[in-house]
Amino acid sequence: MSDPLVLIPARLAATRLPNKPLVDIAGEPMIVHVWRRAMEAGIGPVVVATDSPEIAEVVARAHGKAVLTRADHASGSDRIFEAVEKIDPEGRHDVIVNVQGDLPTIDPRIIAASIAPLADPDVDLATLVAVIEREEEKTNPNVVKMVGAQVSSGRFRALYFTRATAPYGDGPLYHHIGLYAYRRKALQRFVGLRPSPLELREKLEQLRALEAGMRIDAIVVDDVPLGVDTPHDLDRARGIIAARRTA
Repeated sequence: MSDPLVLIPARLAATRLPNKPLVDIAGEPMIVHVWRRAMEAGIGPVVVATDSPEIAEVVARAHGKAVLTRADHASGSDRIFEAVEKIDPEGRHDVIVNVQGDLPTIDPRIIAASIAPLADPDVDLATLVAVIEREEEKTNPNVVKMVGAQVSSGRFRALYFTRATAPYGDGPLYHHIGLYAYRRKALQRFVGLRPSPLELREKLEQLRALEAGMRIDAIVVDDVPLGVDTPHDLDRARGIIAARRTA
């Protein structure tokens, strides 16, 4: 693991919050806040991968870098693979970190933490989880759970991801945070795979990797970043960032 590249996929076609990457938070578009948090992680160059010239323009105005990609990608993983092939055709970057473009309050430290499992050559992908503290989230299908085998303190080998309440019995449940660090070869393999039966059933893209025999390890963090999907989420994000600026 020598040279990570952070990519932020972003597109305008959101249904619940139109033009989501461009919505204003404390005087800047949301995508710029995400780009700043990723830069603060300090693990490598950060590039926004987008199908929108408007998104690319606001990133450039913030002195960031963006690359235009096709509009017909099925997922953010497909978009970042096109982007990395354009940005780095020589293959210098061997780790690709995918940070979702709707996480304006994300702690840069958890972005940095995501790459640690890739120091193990047996790991193909790395991701993040957090202990579920709220009882209602344990049964909420929108809170994705990771079922894993602990390999060291604060690190698991993921065995399954599910919207159900799992595993059964006493003990902690882990909320999966949808941030991924890929070995570049693993990303290339992943986007070449067809959607798998469990992926389609659970509507969880990461199950495609597990069904193909790829190893995903998860680092436990103490912060679940706020994903902005609705006007209510946007109000919360604005409040969090306003509070940070006045602290």
